[in-house]
Amino acid sequence: MRNPTLTRQILGLAVPAFFALVAEPMFLLVDSAIIGHLGTPQLAGLGVAGSVLATAVGVFVFLAYGTTATVARALGAGATDRVISAGMDGTVLAAVLGVLAAIGVALGAEPLCAALGADGEVLQHASVYLRISALGLPAMLVVLAITGALRGVQDTRTPLIVSVAGFTLNAVLNVALVYGLGWGIAGSAWGTVIAQCAMASALVAVWFVRLRASGATLRLHPGGVLAAAVNGVPLIVRTLALRAVLLLTTWVAASLGEVPLAAHQVAFTVWTLLAFALDALAIAGQALTGKGLGAADVAGVREATATMVRWGIVGGAVVGLVVAASGPLVAPLFSADSQVQAAVIAALIVVGVGQPVSGYVFVLDGVLIGAGDARWLAVGMVLVLLGYLPVVAVLRLNADALAAQGPVVATVALWFGFTAFMAIRALMLRLRERGDAWLVTGAG
Repeated sequence: MRNPTLTRQILGLAVPAFFALVAEPMFLLVDSAIIGHLGTPQLAGLGVAGSVLATAVGVFVFLAYGTTATVARALGAGATDRVISAGMDGTVLAAVLGVLAAIGVALGAEPLCAALGADGEVLQHASVYLRISALGLPAMLVVLAITGALRGVQDTRTPLIVSVAGFTLNAVLNVALVYGLGWGIAGSAWGTVIAQCAMASALVAVWFVRLRASGATLRLHPGGVLAAAVNGVPLIVRTLALRAVLLLTTWVAASLGEVPLAAHQVAFTVWTLLAFALDALAIAGQALTGKGLGAADVAGVREATATMVRWGIVGGAVVGLVVAASGPLVAPLFSADSQVQAAVIAALIVVGVGQPVSGYVFVLDGVLIGAGDARWLAVGMVLVLLGYLPVVAVLRLNADALAAQGPVVATVALWFGFTAFMAIRALMLRLRERGDAWLVTGAG
């Protein structure tokens, strides 16, 4: 039976989160569209640099996920002081980790890109973009932490406003710096850095307002920061395994040739956009699961999970159909190369077919994160990675044969392999969700 209250709660969290999450990959989408018209080597370079940068940020995604779960449980249990302190502890940790990550990525930009198979002109463009973009890592991680805290208090509207403003600023700066000043791929990187810093500043200001309104004292809690770091380790392991999958996929794409690599960058950018869109339900799942378990409402959590899973599958099917049919319109936006366009069109059909599975995966992943089931998620993702390795091996060993059949065949094979990864992941999550071990109640 339909529960109107539950539906309103889910939509109230998921709809603003949807638009905020869509705005995030739009940064890379805008970069891809603008840089793609500079040339195929530039677009391929962005693909490599983007993979490294996304990995650097993705490793620390626990700053958002962990903070959401902790804050939501505290909210459900009525522990107001812990709500505020958890948000501040996560923000301080984000700033420290961001600086360390920025230094490492900036210094290792060229070897990191080369390790993914970039060389020649592609390596040059990738290194330039990555070295500059690294400067924005502290801001990116602060955005993750405060966004997670706001989601934990059931506020997805503020991140939406900030994300849309940041996307708009990024688009304007990219056009002005890349074409107006003629800075090329470096201009695109600088535009993104400036926009991310502006977003971080806005969100910090918002959390300070909430802190003052609560009457809490602004002070550092070293124990809380350390606890946030320790609790984030399992999610880091999970994320590293996930990023390994994505990097291995890029590595295989690079072995297929310049055109398949460029096409993969476009297809992966679209897939990421869809992932963030479908992840809106996962955000609702995190917030509602954390709050529900904090209030010891196991039945409510089960009901919400079943509802969101259904929505995820149906939503995935809908967006999948749209994407599969939109290739001829989307491909020319990113490249004038006819071979790249043909490969993108074919890849997007495969991307579309796999979206119902993606919707299922993202919802259950969000629910288990909200439940604080981080240790199992870490082990599960490592097992998924191991299951994906044979797929990678087959594709890599047959790279020359696939490339000989043309970029369309090579790109489609790559994306069928990636879809297999999502299917393996769905199976693992289903096995966990069927049991009750993850339904732990209390403030945590």
